[in-house]
Amino acid sequence: MHNSALCFIPFCQNIEALELPEKFTFPFYYQPHPLAVIAVKQLQQQLDTAIPYQQNESVSDETTGKMFGVLIVKNQAEQIGFLAAYSGQHAALKASIKFVPAVSNMQLNDPVFLTQNKVINEINSEIHTLENSSAYKETKQQLATALACYEQQLLAKQQAMQLTRKERKTQRQMASEQLNDHDLEQLKTKLATQSIAEKKQLQALKQTWQTKITQLEQLLTQHTDIIKHLKKRRKTLSKNLQKKLFAQYQFLNAKGEITDLNTIFAKLPEHTPPAGAGDCAAPKLLQYAYTHDLKPLAMAEFWWGAPPKSAIRHHKHYYPSCYSKCQPILGHMLAGLNVEQNPLLINPAQGKDLSIIYQDDDLLVVNKPAEFLSVPGINIDDSVYMRIKTQFPAASGPLIVHRLDMSTSGLLMIALNKRVHKALQKQFIERTVEKRYVALVAGNIKENSGVINLPLVLDFDDKPRQMVCYKTGKPSLTTWHVLARKNNTTRLQLYPKTGRTHQLRVHCAHQLGLNTPIVGDTHYGKEADRLHLHAEYLAFTHPISHQRLEFEVAADF
Repeated sequence: MHNSALCFIPFCQNIEALELPEKFTFPFYYQPHPLAVIAVKQLQQQLDTAIPYQQNESVSDETTGKMFGVLIVKNQAEQIGFLAAYSGQHAALKASIKFVPAVSNMQLNDPVFLTQNKVINEINSEIHTLENSSAYKETKQQLATALACYEQQLLAKQQAMQLTRKERKTQRQMASEQLNDHDLEQLKTKLATQSIAEKKQLQALKQTWQTKITQLEQLLTQHTDIIKHLKKRRKTLSKNLQKKLFAQYQFLNAKGEITDLNTIFAKLPEHTPPAGAGDCAAPKLLQYAYTHDLKPLAMAEFWWGAPPKSAIRHHKHYYPSCYSKCQPILGHMLAGLNVEQNPLLINPAQGKDLSIIYQDDDLLVVNKPAEFLSVPGINIDDSVYMRIKTQFPAASGPLIVHRLDMSTSGLLMIALNKRVHKALQKQFIERTVEKRYVALVAGNIKENSGVINLPLVLDFDDKPRQMVCYKTGKPSLTTWHVLARKNNTTRLQLYPKTGRTHQLRVHCAHQLGLNTPIVGDTHYGKEADRLHLHAEYLAFTHPISHQRLEFEVAADF
């Protein structure tokens, strides 16, 4: 074994009968190689001792687990072993496991970095103190109260003036019929004087409050100017410190080329690396292999411990590398390796037929197979849309009224003209369209029915996965009913009341939902022969005939 590769871990069991992988793992969509499975099990046995996890642990920030990874490597002595790593910078794992080190420990032990970071933390503390000071809070409250009182008094005065204006108008109208010219002129003069007096009172009210409000605003500005100055200084210091930190993350690839985080992300629209970039397991593993003359053969990552509150992670389940942090970095680090083809570039619909269940001059209902796009994707055009466009060249408008996930099979309605498309979409908006899905989930659901109400939002760190977020998530409601339980699986009917991306998949898999993924869900569970989710029932009103149409196609699982 290479003397400097201290983190090289030999296999505990005999692996001579296993063939080495021909190509390196495509990290964003993979089935772990048998060698990676053995390495993961060996690592998990050690984790059972070092970081034991009970499945019934309560979920909190303190108990949230983390991602671990293994990299199968060959050393210069032609020995096969593996490396182990975990995502994050925390050095609190006191296990005997020889985890590879971080690519950069600058933020942990560099004196200059720590000094500058201390300055930023002191500014943070100063900002916090100022924003929470009694003088600042009192001034903000006084200004808010003054603005509210001014608005209230101004409105009351304006309403009173409207009433007196109407009264004066009525008096003038009556007087013009009852009084002589002299008396009428005297009355008009009197009423005009009243109007002028009211306007002066309104002006005085505005002036009084504006003076008071201006004084309070000036007083508040004295506080906010200091806070703004501190925040601007903090932003400048943080940006400069981040650049220094990111420059320390020097990544190799199989060609021996080196680049840093600043350079990698400079080419992307966001320019700045997200927090934690470079500290995920995959970049750590590859960096250690390259710097210690170890040849990467295969890799796998898995979650260990309690799930986070928002994203879906299951204990011991395999997961791909994340997109926001790892994809740009691994795009560089994998250069020079013979990597498996990206499965997402392969047309999954090739050789599959799209059956039409119903057809007339205005619309269609089709039964979409599993692994078949509803609309063209980034890399693949073949889809329900393209098939229908080809088969019905005279059709106009967007065609697709609603969508199903690529992996979900079942009923889809297609509008053959703009008028019908608009009318059908209106039915979806008004929720008069009835939809029912059937799904097979991994595990026994104890209850017989229920409602899941979890707001969903795109997980920007791990697209296209969705996550639960009570701050920014869109309302998502699903009702469900158990059909049967067999062999530790449960067959369900699912009724989505909203139509969010991955709604049924997340509502089944999330800990606050059914806490068990749909069988074959590669995003939130484990791979199987297919995703066991099927849109079996669809009912809507025909926009032209106004007849209520109902369709049902049983699932093939």
